[in-house]
Amino acid sequence: MGERIQAVQQRLRPTGLLYTTYERRLLASLDKDRLPHHVAVMADGNRRWARLNAPGETSAAGYEAGAMRLAEFASWCDDVGIGIVTLWVLSPNNLDRADDEVGPLLDVIVSLVESLAAHGQWKVQLVGALDLLPDQTAQALRGAAQSTEANTGMHINVAVSYAGRHELRDAFRSLLAKEASKGTTLEELSETVEIDMISDHLYTAGQPDPDLIIRTSGEQRLSDFLIWQSAHSEFYFHEALWPDFRRVDFLRALRVFAQRERRFGR
Repeated sequence: MGERIQAVQQRLRPTGLLYTTYERRLLASLDKDRLPHHVAVMADGNRRWARLNAPGETSAAGYEAGAMRLAEFASWCDDVGIGIVTLWVLSPNNLDRADDEVGPLLDVIVSLVESLAAHGQWKVQLVGALDLLPDQTAQALRGAAQSTEANTGMHINVAVSYAGRHELRDAFRSLLAKEASKGTTLEELSETVEIDMISDHLYTAGQPDPDLIIRTSGEQRLSDFLIWQSAHSEFYFHEALWPDFRRVDFLRALRVFAQRERRFGR
């Protein structure tokens, strides 16, 4: 591992007795019966972190730091018993950036997915339009995810080349194709289509919707992330850039979630 990445890792590691003590108290105070079952994260701010903390380096330093934090975040979720985690790592819009930025970002994503798969117990599922990625990248991602298919531990969705509108488009295409194969006419389908029928064709079909969505870097918008699944999700916005998001910040988010009264639109 290079000196730069080692320096980034050191920069990300909180230390100190007060921090450790406070973290333990937060963890002990959590109501385990009120924790979310599914947590999704919009890990925003990696490039800005690189500009502030790795001057003279490329954006890759921020991507590497963000990926390290995502791997840690997965462990934090596993430690408290969260069953499903969704990590948004790339949108189709990100692919429009310059080649010298997209290439390193894709390399970091492949390394991240391979490291999650190497855990040995987690099941990794890719959600997104992988056909938009270079063939070599898509094949590497699929290979890593397929190696976890028999795992029964925490389920990790990695949203790669993911956009909510793309997902809904693909869901409707899949639904129409299935119904057409059964001989259902468009008129018949228009009269019988139900919400659950659409849900069954989402990338996350069969999974519970996220209870909690976390977004970092001070941004407070959904940005086309899980726009169907987030209908009744709770949101937690944090000012820290993603690589600076600490375990104590995660525990605070869980505490806030546990204190909220969820009405599910009622």
